[in-house]
Amino acid sequence: MTTPMNVTLKLEEVALFALSVVVFSTLPFAWWWFPVLLFIPDIFMLGYLINPRIGAFGYNLGHHRALGLAVYGIGFWTGNAALMLVGVMLFGHAAFDRIWGYGLKYTSSFRHTHLGVLPEPKGKTV
Repeated sequence: MTTPMNVTLKLEEVALFALSVVVFSTLPFAWWWFPVLLFIPDIFMLGYLINPRIGAFGYNLGHHRALGLAVYGIGFWTGNAALMLVGVMLFGHAAFDRIWGYGLKYTSSFRHTHLGVLPEPKGKTV
């Protein structure tokens, strides 16, 4: 169900994703790097192959905007464009995921997020 709050949260994430595109445009990298690197942070969910607790920890670490901001900040402070790129991609990916409802995970299940419970995949029978 779409509520005014859901729309507001999604618009906020769209704005943050747009910010990541703007910041990326200031870096000395070709534009094609942005779509190529956008989904790399999903590697942090490989912990789910071990168990939900480790999976949630890894996923939340890689999808926490503070990590992206910290990495970008260190890159900015040191003049390291590669670190700034990593930081902006982490930040942008987190916003992109949250646009689609993939929030930070609880340890109970990949589907249980701080934004709510993700729906069952279509066509899945119990």
